[in-house]
Amino acid sequence: MNKTIGMLAHVDAGKTTFAEQLLYHTHSIQSRGRVDHQDAFLDNHEIERARGITVFAGQAVMTYKGSTYYLLDTPGHVDFSTEMERALRTMDYAVVLLSAVEGVEGHTETVWQLLRRYGIPAFFFINKTDRAGADVARVMGEIRSLLTEDAVDLTETLTLIPHDEEGTEASVRLDDSLKSFLAERDEQLLEDYLEDALTPEQWASVLIRMIRDGHVYPCLHGSALLDIGVTDFLAKFDRLTVTDYGQNDTADEPASQEAFAGYVYKIGHDGNGTRLTYIKALKGALGVREFVSYAGSPSGEEAASEAVITERVTGIRLYSGDRPTQVEGVRAGELFAVTGLSAAQAGAGVGEQHGEPMPFEMTPTLTVSVDFPRELPPREVLRTFRMLEAEDPALGVIWEEELQQLHIRVMGAIQLEVLTSVLAERFGMNVVFGAPEILYRETIASPVTGYGHFEPLRHYAEVHLRLEPGERGSGVVFEDACHADELSVGYRNLVGQHVLEHEHHGLLTGSPLTDVKVTLLIGRAHNKHTHGGDFREATFRALRQGLEQAENILLEPCYRFRIRMELEHIGRVMTDVQQAHGTFDPPETSETHLLLTGIVPAATFMNYAVEMASYTRGRGMLSLSYGGYLPCHNTEEVIQRRGYDKNADPLYTSSSIFCAKGAGYSVPWDEAEAAMHLL
Repeated sequence: MNKTIGMLAHVDAGKTTFAEQLLYHTHSIQSRGRVDHQDAFLDNHEIERARGITVFAGQAVMTYKGSTYYLLDTPGHVDFSTEMERALRTMDYAVVLLSAVEGVEGHTETVWQLLRRYGIPAFFFINKTDRAGADVARVMGEIRSLLTEDAVDLTETLTLIPHDEEGTEASVRLDDSLKSFLAERDEQLLEDYLEDALTPEQWASVLIRMIRDGHVYPCLHGSALLDIGVTDFLAKFDRLTVTDYGQNDTADEPASQEAFAGYVYKIGHDGNGTRLTYIKALKGALGVREFVSYAGSPSGEEAASEAVITERVTGIRLYSGDRPTQVEGVRAGELFAVTGLSAAQAGAGVGEQHGEPMPFEMTPTLTVSVDFPRELPPREVLRTFRMLEAEDPALGVIWEEELQQLHIRVMGAIQLEVLTSVLAERFGMNVVFGAPEILYRETIASPVTGYGHFEPLRHYAEVHLRLEPGERGSGVVFEDACHADELSVGYRNLVGQHVLEHEHHGLLTGSPLTDVKVTLLIGRAHNKHTHGGDFREATFRALRQGLEQAENILLEPCYRFRIRMELEHIGRVMTDVQQAHGTFDPPETSETHLLLTGIVPAATFMNYAVEMASYTRGRGMLSLSYGGYLPCHNTEEVIQRRGYDKNADPLYTSSSIFCAKGAGYSVPWDEAEAAMHLL
């Protein structure tokens, strides 16, 4: 049985140490490494060993009682949340670690919300019970009050009784309190419980099903560092988890004959620069030299394309730590890396599962400029950052050719430090990052029609676009409403590609345009004089001319916050949220504590955790997650600070070019409509 399990936790909860113990007890490694000794098996990057934190999602393979486990050790620091989220979608089960001293922390709640979003069944392990101040009962209470009421401690309430016959599964014995806990969550089960109608095997099946369906979340506890409770956890976890990969195998129709389907969860590169596409096989089988299909653009650009790319798999590798093993084929339930796929993106499906990559929940809210040595060819620098962007799509690399400027998006300062180290060690490139700035965006308030015309001598293209406000979070969407008699399909597709091929500058601050639906109304080409690039010019001018007419709105990124603290601080925290221009829901209070949730601008709240820790003496808990974009609370201040001159942007112009007497001339945006040929 193949099972993919993930280790998730707030930073410093002991996740990597716990993973080391699991690998040791399954004989996957011969000795247990330690984070503080810089020899942990899964921390195989120098950056991770030096910092003592997990930065990249490491994976290992282990076998236990006939099952093969693919173990993912994910980052716990909030700056690397995007790396953690990409790994989540492969998991059959998750293991959430909490410190018995600190309990449920801010990032723990973020992790939990993501697990619920993806419907992943989870086990809890309360770690570090050997430390002074450890209180398992208190942490269990926090899990039930802050995360889920369906958590149950299985340390004493469930017993495994091994059989004498080798290979036979251990019997599961539930005590009466555990049976009662389960019966409270199912009416039919309650009747069976009251009538004492179920055998121990049936109770075990019920528990397995309820865990898998997310109705019950088992908890165990111990100390990973001292190897306390780890073997008990492993035995119970193995007995209570099931997957159905390959269970449809029959003599007539083995699963290997099913069409292959998989999910791309990571892109990487080996030491030779070969692109590795990491895939979770969901069904069927895949062999070397077989073809697979996926959605995307062969150029790797963000162009709108529903084309399906089909490429041959040239190699398959199984990774455990940083050690690859070449294999000829893989089956459903396995995690592996393939070579030969040139443009598959993290988050996309492959094979029968192919489709557009699903958006991720964790999104960077900061942007930084990249200052690189001028002796380095810009094309080489851009190629390096494109490679890093393939590995981490959240980087959102933007290259402005005319300005020779490079910008990326990040989650925080620690990520920038890691990027600096990666660029130096891996590529020998020394760069300096600018100060992180809030990543603003712009949209429009009402529909407008934009007109663009490009007709210097021996060139011709005209485009009319309708711009409408889109749903918040929808980005830029293109629709073709032009009749085939007016413009050929090839030119219409070209307009759509130019609308979506990269982010467009808004007029207020030059920030990326978003949440706009762009519809092609009509266009015209010339049989003789229309050349490549003419429709790009006309499309960009039409977009810009439409924005000149529209009411433009500046948007800022916001956080959803969840604050838990002692009731005595209720006045202070509510005042702070209001002063930060946030809004909050009605507070939930108990006799001693306050729970406050709401939404607040990232610009005013990104450093609030330090302030809150000060006045609560470290007893407050703050959880922040991406809350989307909302109208900016200080638009005029931001516009003035940015100092963007819409008329001096070398990338865009709102004027159109017409031709008369063999010479081209410019028509400003406010006169362009009257000059259009199609009106």
